[in-house]
Amino acid sequence: MSEELKLVLAVALLVAVYLLTRRVNTWRAARTLKGVVRELEQAGARDPSTAVPLRRAESGLRSLGIQDFRPRAVQALLASGVVAKTPDGRYYLTQEDPLGETS
Repeated sequence: MSEELKLVLAVALLVAVYLLTRRVNTWRAARTLKGVVRELEQAGARDPSTAVPLRRAESGLRSLGIQDFRPRAVQALLASGVVAKTPDGRYYLTQEDPLGETS
């Protein structure tokens, strides 16, 4: 095999690995968002009086090499208005069907 072909294949492999990694991270983030919403639904957290604390909602120390999507997911849900936070740090859902799964 020529050196040019080897270089092209190596670059193509790197691009493929990068794209696959992005897709997996997007899938994991979406799964985490749904998990947070389901946790609040199961707890019946629908208003400030029924709000519950969420585990790992804030960024903290994690083991090296492990990416934790949960703090970012909670922040995204707060920013989009799907979830609200009480002054004492508990969370609740602000929408009736936040995932749009009712048919």
